[in-house]
Amino acid sequence: MHTFRPLIAALFTLTALSTAAASDNTPLLRTVDLSAEASQPATNDLGIAQLYAEQSGPDAAAVARQVNRSIATALETSRNYADIKVQSAGTSTWPIYAKAGGKIEAWRMRSEIRLESRNSAALSELVGKLQTALAVSQITLQPAPETRRKAADEATVDALRGFEQRATLIATTLGKRYRIHHLNVSESGYRPPIYAKMRAAPMMAEAAPAPIEGGESEVSVTVSGSIELLD
Repeated sequence: MHTFRPLIAALFTLTALSTAAASDNTPLLRTVDLSAEASQPATNDLGIAQLYAEQSGPDAAAVARQVNRSIATALETSRNYADIKVQSAGTSTWPIYAKAGGKIEAWRMRSEIRLESRNSAALSELVGKLQTALAVSQITLQPAPETRRKAADEATVDALRGFEQRATLIATTLGKRYRIHHLNVSESGYRPPIYAKMRAAPMMAEAAPAPIEGGESEVSVTVSGSIELLD
């Protein structure tokens, strides 16, 4: 039994050497990294407005009643607009401390509502009406999800074609054929334009439509990856 051990060890050694040799003879992939980008405009057809009521005073209950009354009236007015989605957007209350002594001398309360609509004319009209009692925090204009997706799909097709054209150009210039080795498609983020942002908008005596102009956003798609050059 002991006489076979050197032979077994030798066989294992030869197998290991053969595997290493086969690995060394494997041709390395000749790859080229490249990318292509394309953009498509997307109409800002979705408007989002945030408005708030804010009051302060020594009586927390009285402050809450004033704010709640303003928000309730705004919600009731908003329900008359079928094209506008309205919802509460949060309420916060905090104490106001005296400079001397650090005691609570008053309370402040803020409550917000959020409006969302693809009807910019109706949204403009409603925001104008609500500004008689509420202040505008922010109006954001952006593509609706389906609008952005359509633009992203079109940009993806353009980016893939651009990638293919560059790959063909590189391979042809080098006198080679190619095949795709790796591919990645990513959609870059975009910043929705903010039309209005006021920390403390003045209350208006008369309702007037808020000017809203949608415009467009750019939706970009990048196709990156590598190609393998073939003889």
